[in-house]
Amino acid sequence: MLLALLALLAGCARQHPGASPTTRVQTLQHAEAAPSGWDATAPPVAGWVPVKLTDFWDKRWPRHNGVVWYRLHWNQADPNAPIGLLLDYVCLADEVWVNGSLLHRDPSLVEPLSRRWITPQYFVLDQPLLHAGENTLLVRVSGIAAYQPGLGVVRIGDPETVQAIYRKGMFWRFDIHLFNFAISAVLGVLFLMFWLLRRRETVFGWYALTTLLGAGYAWTFVTLSPWPFATTDGWESMNAALYVASTSTFCIFQLRFCEQRWQRTETALLLYSAASLLATLLAPHVMGPLRNVWALPMIVPNYAAIMLFLWYAIRTPRADLRVMAACMLVPALVSLADLLVYLQIASSSDYDIGAATTPLTLVGMGFAVAWRFSAAMRRVEGFNAELRHEVDVATTQLSETLSREHTLALSHTRIGERLNLVRDLHDGFGGSLLGAITSLEQSPPSPEATRTVATLKELRDDLRLVIDTTTREQDTDLAGLLAPLRHRWSQRLETAGIDSFWRFDGLDDCRLDAARSLDLLRFLQEALTNVLKHSGACRVDLLVRHAHEQLHAEVRDDGRGFDPANLASRGAGLASLHSRAARLGGRLAVQAAPGAGAALQLDCPAP
Repeated sequence: MLLALLALLAGCARQHPGASPTTRVQTLQHAEAAPSGWDATAPPVAGWVPVKLTDFWDKRWPRHNGVVWYRLHWNQADPNAPIGLLLDYVCLADEVWVNGSLLHRDPSLVEPLSRRWITPQYFVLDQPLLHAGENTLLVRVSGIAAYQPGLGVVRIGDPETVQAIYRKGMFWRFDIHLFNFAISAVLGVLFLMFWLLRRRETVFGWYALTTLLGAGYAWTFVTLSPWPFATTDGWESMNAALYVASTSTFCIFQLRFCEQRWQRTETALLLYSAASLLATLLAPHVMGPLRNVWALPMIVPNYAAIMLFLWYAIRTPRADLRVMAACMLVPALVSLADLLVYLQIASSSDYDIGAATTPLTLVGMGFAVAWRFSAAMRRVEGFNAELRHEVDVATTQLSETLSREHTLALSHTRIGERLNLVRDLHDGFGGSLLGAITSLEQSPPSPEATRTVATLKELRDDLRLVIDTTTREQDTDLAGLLAPLRHRWSQRLETAGIDSFWRFDGLDDCRLDAARSLDLLRFLQEALTNVLKHSGACRVDLLVRHAHEQLHAEVRDDGRGFDPANLASRGAGLASLHSRAARLGGRLAVQAAPGAGAALQLDCPAP
């Protein structure tokens, strides 16, 4: 919002009214003025005096409260061409006549007076209002001497050009004040809620009170009616009281923000604010005309508090304080120029520069207070996050410990049962199997006996595989388990006329538990059995590689191959291989084609 406002300010600066073609706009600075009473409906016949606009009649008639008529003349060459009419300043209420015809009248020309004193007034004049030759503009101004009543310069000319000047004037004199009022009200309500939710942060409360009182004071620039006050004195006295109160609370806010508590100074400021409010309620007719007597002394503590804050911000390396100090410094310097204009020490400016810089102060204060609130919230959130992290870590460690103990207990139980089973197989089934092989080998040779001995030896080798992987310690050395398998299967493949080539890479530090070792050996055994029975191959290559915590096993032959799309016809062998790959936590890949051999590849984690 502030960036949009500054962009608009820059645009207005580039389009200053002085850049308009003077040939298209005429500025009327000379007029005649005559005073009259509140109930005057027509201009006086006598008493007219020449004046130069902008004119404040309190200098000429310092005690005159009522009506002053202003009369201006200009020549119109072409009455058929419409022109724009702009009244730059009218205080407080007015009635406008052109060539004897009423053009505009404020809702209330007597107390309580309407308040169009800050906004310019724009009209378009056309036939039959315009006359060829001399035209007369008559402005009836109702005002009170204590509040700088009078009339500003009048501009006439091309409607579009005059209207552009009017829009710029409305922006500087009305829109900026409306923006100040809106942002003050919003920030005030927002930080009031912060303070209500966290009473210990009194800085929020003082800032909310400052901005809400400032919003009440800013309302005087945008309202068109003195409601709810019955007189202009009542309205002006309340404005002065709001200014005193907002300035006092602003000083206290700055002290509290600097972590300073000057109890006597704060008490004096609050008592002064209460006295101004009491005077407003009890004697508005006195407080209104004497508003400067109450308001101007607040300039001293206001600038003193600003200087103290700037000094504190320079000495304290905090980003929020420095941003706020930078946002306060520019409006503080600009306000000095506006103060000189208000006191009529310097000439009046077309634009209220202080109003343009007020949003910078509000945004700076809002940023600083929000920064402080955000820092407090970050500390709380950081503590909560740290506490949550510690609880999560403790919970995870406890869960891991319990899971580890449960896994170890279950593993020990299974190992014990497997050892008992293996001992029974070794002592019982193994002895019987060895006796049968010995008996058949000593019997007369025959083809059936030879086939039976070969089958019994396969059963014996399988039993040895189970015993080797079960009776060894947990995390068995994989290379040590593969050596017997290689020895047995090399002889068996050689007998079948199949050349075997074995390759082991990176297995020196690879150790698997008993169950995983058995699954891997079973996988290789089943793959070699398929090669031996079904492939008709002349060569088989077996690779087992361990790298980067991954185990890769591959069995490749140059046999007749098969169609992978018809896996269901291959029997239970491939299903068993897939099942073992799943138990190892890996995946099985099958590469085969009719007449082009086959390859089985297993990849599984092996940390």
